[in-house]
Amino acid sequence: MQTIVRAQQHEGATGCGQCRKSATEFDLSFAFQPIVKASTRTVVSYEALARGSKGQGFAHVAAQLNDDNLYHFDQRCRVRAIELATRLGLQVDLNINFSPNAVYRPELCIRTTLEAAEKYGFPVERIHFEVTESEEVREKAHLTTILAYYKMLGFTTAIDDFGAGFSGLNLLAEFQPDYIKIDRVLIDQIDLHAVKQAIVDGVLHTCNKLGIGVLAEGVERREEYQWLKGAGVDLFQGYYFARPGFEQLPQVPAELFD
Repeated sequence: MQTIVRAQQHEGATGCGQCRKSATEFDLSFAFQPIVKASTRTVVSYEALARGSKGQGFAHVAAQLNDDNLYHFDQRCRVRAIELATRLGLQVDLNINFSPNAVYRPELCIRTTLEAAEKYGFPVERIHFEVTESEEVREKAHLTTILAYYKMLGFTTAIDDFGAGFSGLNLLAEFQPDYIKIDRVLIDQIDLHAVKQAIVDGVLHTCNKLGIGVLAEGVERREEYQWLKGAGVDLFQGYYFARPGFEQLPQVPAELFD
C-alpha cells in the first residue's frame, strides 16, 4: 500500500495527458461474471465485462473505438468498473481487463485507477488486472513492463485467454503473472478429449513449477468442471456457474460445486 501511495504522489503533478487528448464519451456500462474457488465453494471475484449502457454486447462497445480514443477508453473502463462494483456492494475481488496497447506509460496510466479506488473506497489490493493473450501486443517487452509494474504496486496480475493467442508459453518465460486463465478452446469437451487433457495437464505442471495459479474459464458443462477439478484446477469461471449479470452480481448455487 505504501508503494502505491508513493507512486500516486509522484505521478500526481504529471497526470495522464495522453488519455486526455480524446474527449470521447462512451456508451458504456458493465456486466459482472463470478469467479469461484472449488475448494472453498465460494465466489472469490467478479470479472467486469464491458457492455453498452443498455446491456448491449461488447460489439456495441468495440464499434466506438479507434486509435485516437483507445487510451481514454481504457481509463474510462477502469473508473466505471470500480464505480459500479462499489455501488453494487462488491465484497470480493474485482477483475478488470486492460489493453496493453492502450497503456503508453504504466506509471502514469495507473494514476486514474488509483484515484478511482480512493474516490469510491475500493481497496486496491482487491483489484486484479487481466491482459488478454489473444490480443496481438505491438511490443511484448512493453507488456512485460506493464505487468511487472502493476505487480510491484501490489495488484494481482493475470493472463486471460491463455492457449488461444499470440504468446503462449513464450510469455511465461519472460513474465510470471499471479495466475493464468485457460481459454475455452481448451476447456470445451475436455472430459472427452485426451489431447486437450494432455495439454492442460502440461500447463498445470508448468504453472505449478513456476508458482502460477490456474483458472479454467468458459466452463459450461458439469463434466468439464469435474474433470478439471480432478486434475487439480481450483479456480473456475463460466456459464456452468453463472452467466454475466448486467449491472448486477450473480450468485452461484452451492450444489454446483458437488
